[in-house]
Amino acid sequence: MGWSINRATGLTFHRPGLSTKGYTLLTPHGDQSAYLIDMQGSVVHRWTFSHIHPGYGRLLSNGNLLMTGSDVNLPDPPKDEPNRPPPPFEVHVTRLGGYHTTLVEVDWNGDIVWEYENRAQHHDFFRFANGNTMVPEWIELPAEFHKKVRGGFKMPRERLPGLIGDDLVEVDPEGREVRRINLWKLLDPVKDPIYPTTRRWEWTHVNSIDVNEAGDIVFSARNTDRVAIIDATSGDIRWKFSRTHGQHNVTWVNKDHIQVFDNGTATSRVIEIDPETDEIVWTYHGVPFSQFFSGHISGASRLPGGNVLVCEGTSGRLFEVNQASEVVWEWINPFVNNNKRGEATVSIYRAHRYLPDHPALVDKDLDPRQFANLNRLNGLMP
Repeated sequence: MGWSINRATGLTFHRPGLSTKGYTLLTPHGDQSAYLIDMQGSVVHRWTFSHIHPGYGRLLSNGNLLMTGSDVNLPDPPKDEPNRPPPPFEVHVTRLGGYHTTLVEVDWNGDIVWEYENRAQHHDFFRFANGNTMVPEWIELPAEFHKKVRGGFKMPRERLPGLIGDDLVEVDPEGREVRRINLWKLLDPVKDPIYPTTRRWEWTHVNSIDVNEAGDIVFSARNTDRVAIIDATSGDIRWKFSRTHGQHNVTWVNKDHIQVFDNGTATSRVIEIDPETDEIVWTYHGVPFSQFFSGHISGASRLPGGNVLVCEGTSGRLFEVNQASEVVWEWINPFVNNNKRGEATVSIYRAHRYLPDHPALVDKDLDPRQFANLNRLNGLMP
């Protein structure tokens, strides 16, 4: 979906009797802050970061905020010049989408209580009940395996570095590695090729992970258009789905179903899949179809009661739909920042809504008047 810098922003639509009451967490791209907004679209809390450029965060059951980010002192990635020697792995990853260096946990006041640095982590994270944390990590594929991977393209005369794949790494609260899943060994280099129009810089590009109560891991590999489940007992892939394109934000819903933001090529949709039958049991799409589209980033969160909070990432549009596919709440990002090219951006990687009784919100001051100047400046309060 396209967007106008002169469009209406903030809360643009609300059906209070049908929406899920709570507070929505978002981090605009290019912004140094993460914001919590109420159902009227006003900011009620803000976390500001100085040592990282924040990516996206989630509120934890302990009441803290866990945020991805990149070192503010990280040098710009190398320019893409065909005749230049390929950069080493450590430099190559800096030019890949979703790259992060740091995962930081902060309290309500923004004070750091935990931090994990890994210069190859990217995109997503999962915090286990025991305090361990899992992240996707880029790794350079062995040369012989690299040659087996099909698909993708390279520019004329381009000298490519070694092809990059993914591991899933679990660390304990002290940051010590306790488990490593070689994801690249679980997929097939021929049967799971890189999409033909995707640059041959990395193979899988895992952009989301989620773990259910049984320990089964679902992941999205964007470059291969694959969603798959790693069985907790066998450690093997027990289910694989390939009827999405460029998808993001795979999650477990309704105990054993999978929800996916399917970016698509011209229109997007949110789907719920039954892995036992491969049947798509619920779909949300635009009416008309072209009304809803985000070519990359984006996400969808299942809310209590069955509604879904959708993040149409590239346009900065957040909206809630019910199971009848009715939009019941919509908010448009008013925070205009600059991307790395100096261009205006309103994009948001992902957003989450939390009920008022969430541990992070209980007994907190959530009066938007404490951010009156910020809200008025961005048209979020009269």
